[in-house]
Amino acid sequence: MVRVRIHIEGIVQGVGFRPFVYGLAGELAVAGFVRNTAAGVLIEAEATAETVTEFTAALRSRAPTLARIDELRCEPVPATGVDGFQIELTSPDGPRRTLISADTATCADCLAELADPADRRYRYPFINCTNCGPRFTIVTGVPYDRAATTMAGFAMCQDCRREYDDPGDRRFHAQPVCCPVCGPTLRLIGPDGTASTGDPIGTTADLLRAGSIVAVKGLGGYHLAVDARSEEAVATLRGRKHREDKPFAVMMPDLGVARSWCEVGQVAAELLTGHRRPIVVLPRRRDVVLPAALAPGNDQLGVLLPYTPLHHLLAQAVGSPLVLTSGNVSDEPIAYLDDEAVTRLSGIADGFLLHDRPIRMRTDDSVVRVVRGRPRPVRRSRGYAPEPITLPLDCPRPVLAVGAELKNTFCLARGRQAFVSHHIGDLENYETMRSFQDGIEHFGMLFDIAPEVVAHDLHPEYLSTKYAVDLTGVDVIGVQHHHAHIASCLVDNAAVGPVIGVAYDGTGFGSDGTLWGGEILLADLTGFRRLAHLEPVPLPGGSAAIRAPWRMAAAYLQVAYGEELPTGLEVALRHADRWAPVQAMAARGVNAPLTSSAGRLFDAVSALTGVRDEVSFEGQAAIELEQRVDRAEAGSYPMGVRDGLLLGRDLIRAVVHDLRRGAGVPTIAARFHRGFAAATVQAAAAAARGHGLDTVALSGGVFQNVVLLNLVIDGLERAGLRVLTHAQVPCNDGGISLGQVAVAARTQPGLQAGTGLPSIVELA
Repeated sequence: MVRVRIHIEGIVQGVGFRPFVYGLAGELAVAGFVRNTAAGVLIEAEATAETVTEFTAALRSRAPTLARIDELRCEPVPATGVDGFQIELTSPDGPRRTLISADTATCADCLAELADPADRRYRYPFINCTNCGPRFTIVTGVPYDRAATTMAGFAMCQDCRREYDDPGDRRFHAQPVCCPVCGPTLRLIGPDGTASTGDPIGTTADLLRAGSIVAVKGLGGYHLAVDARSEEAVATLRGRKHREDKPFAVMMPDLGVARSWCEVGQVAAELLTGHRRPIVVLPRRRDVVLPAALAPGNDQLGVLLPYTPLHHLLAQAVGSPLVLTSGNVSDEPIAYLDDEAVTRLSGIADGFLLHDRPIRMRTDDSVVRVVRGRPRPVRRSRGYAPEPITLPLDCPRPVLAVGAELKNTFCLARGRQAFVSHHIGDLENYETMRSFQDGIEHFGMLFDIAPEVVAHDLHPEYLSTKYAVDLTGVDVIGVQHHHAHIASCLVDNAAVGPVIGVAYDGTGFGSDGTLWGGEILLADLTGFRRLAHLEPVPLPGGSAAIRAPWRMAAAYLQVAYGEELPTGLEVALRHADRWAPVQAMAARGVNAPLTSSAGRLFDAVSALTGVRDEVSFEGQAAIELEQRVDRAEAGSYPMGVRDGLLLGRDLIRAVVHDLRRGAGVPTIAARFHRGFAAATVQAAAAAARGHGLDTVALSGGVFQNVVLLNLVIDGLERAGLRVLTHAQVPCNDGGISLGQVAVAARTQPGLQAGTGLPSIVELA
């Protein structure tokens, strides 16, 4: 007989791991014990050497669905000869390494009980077990016990306590366990706070079928729900929410209904029905007419399936798809506190379906696209956060990275674990900034990380940058925006570089003080060198040009034609009263900083072709231009690459030429995409050859454009190059914090203490 002590770290608490170990030990006749610790799970197992080997292997191969084993270490200890296997009390001593599970969609067992009239939890909207339910959004402290969750105020009844204490029960130590006798309750109130009588779900369904807007409290905050089939109801929601064009997500009752509205492939179906349940962006079916207000100008639709018992019950009661969009006014964070929600949403919602289980951490829905048969995150949040991402190198000291200004996430790292936060949002809003600061404190407490190094963007006016440089007692490092993009792609692929990095986005502060955004870099996690970039053009009016793509059309025409400006273009006629002053602003460089932004080039072409002159959300012009691409068009505009510059002016001249010939927008959009992709491939492949490299990393929000992404990947692979893209974090600014952490981890040994803005060291 031998005995081993097994230390397991990872997501092994709150996911049914100890009952699994207990059952496995009984099956294999292993003696010993299992208990939770501050670092994870500790097991002592005693049996024959052969059985202990089988037991240890099964810990990995047969672990519960929600478990994640990051480390398993064995050490021999003296055999005791004691029979039996016990689940012992938690040992809180030692440094905290326990991971918190993400919130998880309702499992099949709980759904069966939810639908069973004989079950005591029949139609109970808060049913859960160790395999599903709220986790991250309800955790208030560590270790992960009921007292350290927002369920602490709900004393378990005798039946729930019996399940909770029984190692053979599916609810053994399920911290949110509850039932109609002892758990949270649901109620429906009006905007004035008056409670509705009768069944809250049935009454809510009646309201939704009648065209009303209802605020529904979910796992991580409030959603605004409305009948997705009603053009009038959807338009009313859009008007009250002040959300002019940005698409709404739609919750389908089941996968079959989703398939009747959208094209759903195998990978998408697995995402929709899996335990994470993100919003999945899908192509709309061409044979189905949907309300235009759902996703104006967009042939894609964000779809999700119910992921809480409440959602399942509501979907069944309504019997049709529902818009389920964030409970906020545009540009504000999602509401998650009850009183705050009623106040903030009273001008939007006709009713509030709420409950009395508090939410500790507001968390938006995650958004995913399927590209080339792989899930690619657009927004990483509920269902994914706060699971760590493994770094390809060690952090010598704990790091906090504060991310970017838009689509903000932060990241805390220690050792080889990087904890990228849930989606925070745009920090220009005060309430979002408060959420950012609260989230950093909460993550630090949950994962026992006190940062000694803080990484931030180089932009001095970002609120995240100001937050970082105001901290005391830490070393501060500035990481260039596009270097962070490429670094995040490297980490996403367990790589360290060097690579040729293509970073295409809207704008980012360059190390030379100008606005970058169309960059080809030689980069690793230590530094970078700018090898090539899109030719700089003026940004007339500064940020005003980002909101008004027609200004970028004026600027690009000025660069492309100089004093021989073409006349009679429709974009100039549409803005005749402002056209000349804006072109003069661009020509003189007055309030017109230079930018190499790829996103702004797409804006210019969108405006030139009449697709979009002004935008109401980030990337709208480029998204709508992509939607217009004729996929059968094989033509391509020439784009010169000379002296390290990709000449956007060539594409603009080609667009104007085709417009004057009467070519259609789909043809022009296709030729533009193909031309820009070909020039990108040419420049990146030349850079790779010139530096003896065989790998190219693609990052930045412009690569959310699937047409461009596919063209560039195909071209690079034909050139014999390996291509890295994102799979764990978004290619947009939601992944910046991960890249900042990696750069800080690689460069921090040489840092000097202080609170200045040191620039990143470039590769020699």
